[in-house]
Amino acid sequence: MKMVKGSGTLITYALGSCVGICLYDPMIKLAALIHIMLPLNMEAGRKTPMKYADTGIRETLKEMEKKGASRTRIVAKIAGGARMFDVSGGGSLGTIGQRNIDSVRLALKREGIRLMKEDVGGTVARTLLFEADTGRGIIRSYGKPEVII
Repeated sequence: MKMVKGSGTLITYALGSCVGICLYDPMIKLAALIHIMLPLNMEAGRKTPMKYADTGIRETLKEMEKKGASRTRIVAKIAGGARMFDVSGGGSLGTIGQRNIDSVRLALKREGIRLMKEDVGGTVARTLLFEADTGRGIIRSYGKPEVII
């Protein structure tokens, strides 16, 4: 997770089955970007909470509030969650992207954060840029036109 206030661009690369979550308080121009890898934190001791949808979102919101953000103003945009692996036999590896998307949506709803836009699913990896001054998300994927969220 990275955070910037006022101006600057946050970037996360290689969002395959992972999901990038842009959290933004437009009043104070506070932007946070989380790159989550897995839907739920099952770690003993929870040493790396930011790589999981449930604990990563919750911890980032706490950090944003410490910097003056208001939960009522924070909005979200998400990208990623692609199906990167074609797994035979019904294994869960092939569905990890969709499980990440579902977990992110649920965690945002539980925290009372409005999901404004998304570019999720598919079969290609994404690079996500998030601008603090505008709240604009820019998605780049190999061989595809740029998407603005």
